Amino acid sequence: MAIKSIFVVGAGTMGNGIAQTAAVAGYQVTMMDVAEEFVQRGKATIQKSVEKLSEKGKLSAEQKDAALAVKSSTSIQDAATADLVIEAATENPELKTKLFEDLDTTAKADAILASNTSSISITKLAAATQRPAKVIGMHFFNPVPLMTLLEVVRGRATSDETLAATLEVGNQMGKTAVVVKDSPGFVSNRILCPMINEAILALDEGVADAEGIDTVMKLGMAHPIGPLALADLIGLDVVLFIMEVLHRDFADDKYAPAPLLRRMVAEGKLGRKSGKGFYEYK
Repeated sequence: MAIKSIFVVGAGTMGNGIAQTAAVAGYQVTMMDVAEEFVQRGKATIQKSVEKLSEKGKLSAEQKDAALAVKSSTSIQDAATADLVIEAATENPELKTKLFEDLDTTAKADAILASNTSSISITKLAAATQRPAKVIGMHFFNPVPLMTLLEVVRGRATSDETLAATLEVGNQMGKTAVVVKDSPGFVSNRILCPMINEAILALDEGVADAEGIDTVMKLGMAHPIGPLALADLIGLDVVLFIMEVLHRDFADDKYAPAPLLRRMVAEGKLGRKSGKGFYEYK
């Protein structure tokens, strides 16, 4: 199965990063969002990113031009000619399910439908389509153009052919792909989010302040960023959502979200995107 054209649903942080990475890798890329302003904002982010990478000598002139040539769309109908559709919409189960239902009727019969979800079951998303063998997870990491890891999530019905084609795309994008089974949180968030949650519990218990907890993990465990600062970067609402998925799907209270995490989300303290989380941002 030769993939030549890729349609990315979502022009936000992950979507524009995926679109940029795919275009630089030589694919024909269209990036779609629900409004033109969102698409243009995504394209502006791509332009800023490729200019920085080009200045550092990390992109050729041809690669830069390819990224800037990403096509834009505000209609899911434009997915009709794509070989691979990568959904990178908000982490909302109902929204993603509806998108997969719509994409199933829009995309050509042999197209692969992939989701960038960080926690939602690929098997459940596949069940919303008539092509479960062609549904797979492609969990990229932020910032997509720089992070080399790709979690490739195989649903219960994902075919060998779909898996092989997806791994080839990941390889061409310069990613190191790890194949994981469809399990709550996959590998990354099953391990990462409980660690963040434990850091929040320690903070709430007064074991140390936020800076102290992050410093211990950076200097003692060689983490490039502390768990509380990372939570701010990810978004506390996203961390809470993933913990709720783990708690529900495993039915194990060791995954119960920290009360402080729930309170902060309820107060709108979501981290960097709201200007305030465990730290304050301008």
